[in-house]
Amino acid sequence: MAKNKEVETSAQETLENEGSEARVYELGFHLDSSLPIEEVKKAYQVMRGVIAEKGTVVAESEPEKIQLAYTISRQEVAGRRDFDSAYFCWIVYEASAEDHAEVLKSAYADKRIFRFIDLLTTKDAARHSLEVRELAKKAPERAEDTEAVLGAELDAALESAVI
Repeated sequence: MAKNKEVETSAQETLENEGSEARVYELGFHLDSSLPIEEVKKAYQVMRGVIAEKGTVVAESEPEKIQLAYTISRQEVAGRRDFDSAYFCWIVYEASAEDHAEVLKSAYADKRIFRFIDLLTTKDAARHSLEVRELAKKAPERAEDTEAVLGAELDAALESAVI
């Protein structure tokens, strides 16, 4: 209950400080990795729908399963729950402060989201994030290829040295 009060207070401060001018925000969130993939997609689409209703989507990254850098614990009705992995996604959108506050309330209310971060950003930064994401998708393939080539070269060198 205290967290909900914090979200409402933060949302109210946002409204008071920013007025009705549209700004660009990024909402990054972790979805429970134990959910079936259909439910993960549904949760993402629900959040995206709220954002699209309240503002304009600028950029986005659909859910991708990741290993968390550290364990995140959350107290639930059934007891404490630990998360070591999650489906991570982000959506950059442009909205007024009032609509932004509504998006934050929706993110907090969705129990499939166990952690989220909300940032003030720019459209250029969002585009750059998309470019970096595309490059990162390609980089592991090249790293694996390089590792395989180096491994084969090392094996060949060891075989020739032994003979």
